[in-house]
Amino acid sequence: MHITDLEEGVFYSNLVFDDGTTVSARPSDAIALALRTGTTIFATEELLDTAAILIPDEEEDEDEVEKFREFLDQISPEDFQAEGPQS
Repeated sequence: MHITDLEEGVFYSNLVFDDGTTVSARPSDAIALALRTGTTIFATEELLDTAAILIPDEEEDEDEVEKFREFLDQISPEDFQAEGPQS
């Protein structure tokens, strides 16, 4: 199964059989068949670069977690008590 192209947000794919026969297929159908049959899914590096979604750097996430931990170390349950008259 080859994911062959991406045009205007639409992916295109082909099923490639052992005898070399190539059949155009909707990517959702081709991926479903590939998963059910254990077939490899191919795409060019260029296509993957075009379609890639960048994931934020993990170091930034670790910095956020560290800042939150420091915040938690500095607070106490009393910080969350309501002020003023209570009913």
